Amino acid sequence: MNRRFFLQVSAAALIACTTASQLLAAEADVKKMLDELASGKVQSLGPHGEAPSPADGIQLSEEELNKIKAMNATAAVVLHYRNDWAVAQIAGLTDQFAKMGIKIVSVTDANFKPEKQVADIETVLALKPSIIVSIPVDPVATASAYKKAADAGVKIVFMDNVPQGMEIGKDYVSTVSSDNYGNGVASALLMAQAIEEEGEVGIVYLAGDFFVTKQRYEAFKKTIGQFPNVKVVAEQGIDGTDLIGNAEKAASAILAGHTNIKAIWAVWEAPADGVMSAARTAGRKDLIITTIDLGLNACLSLAKGTFVKGIGAQRPFQQGVTEALLAGYGLLGKKAPDYVVLPPLAVTRENLLESWKLTYHSEPPASLINALN
Repeated sequence: MNRRFFLQVSAAALIACTTASQLLAAEADVKKMLDELASGKVQSLGPHGEAPSPADGIQLSEEELNKIKAMNATAAVVLHYRNDWAVAQIAGLTDQFAKMGIKIVSVTDANFKPEKQVADIETVLALKPSIIVSIPVDPVATASAYKKAADAGVKIVFMDNVPQGMEIGKDYVSTVSSDNYGNGVASALLMAQAIEEEGEVGIVYLAGDFFVTKQRYEAFKKTIGQFPNVKVVAEQGIDGTDLIGNAEKAASAILAGHTNIKAIWAVWEAPADGVMSAARTAGRKDLIITTIDLGLNACLSLAKGTFVKGIGAQRPFQQGVTEALLAGYGLLGKKAPDYVVLPPLAVTRENLLESWKLTYHSEPPASLINALN
């Protein structure tokens, strides 16, 4: 064999081995980071920098439950809009409130409009509920309505977000959230894994003053930025008026402007639906998407091995249970933690059915089971 040829072959083999070793090491690092998330470590801080408290520490004794049952309390649930996450929250709230003898007198849907949510609160207050469990659409525009409820003696527990100027322990009982920062990390790691830690990516985020979606966005950007060969080349913000339609337009613009893009991150599952629609229209069957929340369409895509390659999941049923328990703290005058958090959940095709059960406390739909087969 020619000595020069031998050296060339040896060098090429060495480079190939080195590259393969680097890829294996990188994959191991991603797996290690995902394993750390699976350990249940929470990374989110509260809206005002509050340290997180674990949800499994929120409990009521039999004696406390009996005291609450004797109050004949009522509750209203004031939502931002209704999606799979919200439906699961309602299910958790309904289940736990029933155990506490608390009747839900109203469930409202603001369709992501602050003025509609303010009107919803006014309508709910006419029913004189003991409790309001709510996720504010806008922390500024809705603040005075929530303050009016607090001044009327209503015990308020917030989902995820807190209105401006509200004082913990005085105006509201506590805030409950999933680890949205952790789920942003999970969705970034799953994307890095799917694109083999190399290539151009885009972002579709919520362009509004919404605390938890900001956490997801910041976590995704910081985490994906740790991979030197991954480059964020485009970002598009959307509002909440037409989540799927606006996300489709945003993703279409990204795909048209960046033909080499390999993946797009969507802030949650409804915008991800829009990104999928844009990819179909553009003929980009190879586009990779990661997102947050186990919406059925995103899960079906993950199961079928099409666009969605990973999801950071919240635990909305258990979040609803925790919120109901904390409302009980409010009724009893029991000291509650400022900020209560449920751990993140990194979802892949392999753990999809198990994750569905953890998220919704119900069996996966037949369509999802069939899609995996």
